[in-house]
Amino acid sequence: MAKQDILGRWSINDSANLYGIKDWGAGYFDLSPAGEVVVRAAPGDKGSEVSLMEIISGINERGMGMPVLLRIENLLDSQISRLNESFRKAMRNLGYRGRYQGVFPIKVNQQAQVIEEISRFGGRFNHGLEAGSKAELVIALSMLHSRDCLLICNGYKDEEFIRLGLHAVKLGYKCFFVIETPAELDIILKESTALDVRPLIGIRLKLSTRAAGHWQDSGGDNSIFGLSTNQMVDVLDRIKAAGLIDCLQLLHYHLGSQIPNIRDIRAAIRETARYYAEMVKEGAPMGYIDLGGGLAVDYDGSQTNFVHSKNYTLDEYCADVVEVVMEILDSGEIPHPVIITESGRAIVAYSSILLFNVLDTNTWQAGSIPETLPGESPELLENLWLVRQSMTLKNIQECYNDAVYYREEIREQFKHGNITLRQRALSDSIFIDIIHRIAASLDKVKRVPPELVGLQEVLYDVYYGNFSVFQSLPDAWAIDQIFPLMPIHRLQEEPVRRAIIADITCDSDGKIDKFADLHDVRKTIPVHTLRENEEYYIGVFLVGAYQETLGDLHNLMGDTNVVSVRINDNGSFDFVREIEGDSIWDILTYVEYEPKNLVARFRDKAEQAVKDGYISVAERRIVLDEFEASIRGYTYYEK
Repeated sequence: MAKQDILGRWSINDSANLYGIKDWGAGYFDLSPAGEVVVRAAPGDKGSEVSLMEIISGINERGMGMPVLLRIENLLDSQISRLNESFRKAMRNLGYRGRYQGVFPIKVNQQAQVIEEISRFGGRFNHGLEAGSKAELVIALSMLHSRDCLLICNGYKDEEFIRLGLHAVKLGYKCFFVIETPAELDIILKESTALDVRPLIGIRLKLSTRAAGHWQDSGGDNSIFGLSTNQMVDVLDRIKAAGLIDCLQLLHYHLGSQIPNIRDIRAAIRETARYYAEMVKEGAPMGYIDLGGGLAVDYDGSQTNFVHSKNYTLDEYCADVVEVVMEILDSGEIPHPVIITESGRAIVAYSSILLFNVLDTNTWQAGSIPETLPGESPELLENLWLVRQSMTLKNIQECYNDAVYYREEIREQFKHGNITLRQRALSDSIFIDIIHRIAASLDKVKRVPPELVGLQEVLYDVYYGNFSVFQSLPDAWAIDQIFPLMPIHRLQEEPVRRAIIADITCDSDGKIDKFADLHDVRKTIPVHTLRENEEYYIGVFLVGAYQETLGDLHNLMGDTNVVSVRINDNGSFDFVREIEGDSIWDILTYVEYEPKNLVARFRDKAEQAVKDGYISVAERRIVLDEFEASIRGYTYYEK
């Protein structure tokens, strides 16, 4: 925990250091003097900062409850600009004779308003889109800003997919088919002949290079996508035989979604550039090299090659990409191609924040302990009491062992009816008090006994948040993804409790118990004590990538309310879009119920209850009104 100032007062800087907001916030997030998290339209732009608590106030005034997914439009705009400008700077500094064109992979966040904003903000850079399915291709063709934007088609493609892309080529769009398997070439040849269109063809390379991290299987010989070297040669020969070698213009690879180590990135580019050079020698005109995704987000702020971090800056990434491509191709006097990256995570992660309120807590605290034991207490309870009375710094290990032993014996005797309920409750309180005293004394001993190392970490509270991990943070549950999480107000106060965050689903996996830290993964998060009749708000940051479209309907918790805001230059902000979250009615239709039929069935049950004398006709009306109000209400906790 961060240290207080010399006078022992907790400061804003202590909270900033404790939660690492300046490390993972990329200049977009900071703390205000009032102890509230603020968001900025651009990194470091203090003139445009807005308090998240002000935004929540506006959300509440508009009648929208928690949880809310908050999108900040400016951050999408800023990240697209930073990526494109960084590549432009690197190319200018290194004398690169090609250009950069980015594409956003729709799968990272398919929500309509997100793709609309990316297309609009990216228009000035001709930032394109990547589609991996027919549905995504439909989106891309509808959303592309201009014909100068690139459209990259990845994934498995059937005849309909290919025909749709060929029609886009007819319309003048630069729509590339990236061959994932040799069989796809047959479909491309057949459909392009039928429509009399010369296709734009790319090949996905199966790299031998692999990267560390959650998505390391995207590369290597056993990766499920891409062509092996032998398959590439075969496809090249078949394209030549079909008289379409001039159509082969792009080479593509994908190493993974979050590549933390820049050395892995450089190695993959070096290998890919060599293949590119060989394809040029084979007679393909080429002109485009697509380096896929992988540009990482520093979720924990450690700036290391840890799986949730990255050991490079955006400028370093862009400079390394350009430098390696130049180094390989210049040695063979090969013209510099258009460099494409499919960066998605780095574009959208920062722009979305999950906001929720805490509903309740469960604290691991001792109950009331009397000054003396009640008369006729059993011997085991007296022994546990003596452990508490005799504890010193020198005997904490012995006291710990004794306390555990007596607690287990008391529990066993309770099962046999030899200990009463109240005696059992008192023994639990005494034991918890002993453990807390031992944990508090560990900082004062010279050597912590091995059995007691980490004891402080297990003495946590459970804070129940009004959200669903499965719906809003599926990667936190499925692959142990770490997201920055912190209270968004009261940060001028010292957070004196340690907690894990539980959601409101009926599932033991519905919790967050791994938190970002500069040195390791924390098992708990420091939080403040709840105040009566006052909401306590927590934000989960950097959730814009994948989380919105991977979420499921566990316990039939639906999509949250969504609010988009635009920050103005003077620090004010506008609500630009409000989308109500799923109602229970909506969710029931997703799982193939007909809500009208459910209402009719319940109405019949209520009428039968009137006939049977359980309720009156007036009570029936009240019951039905409340049933229908519930079925049209929000799926989350409402106060």
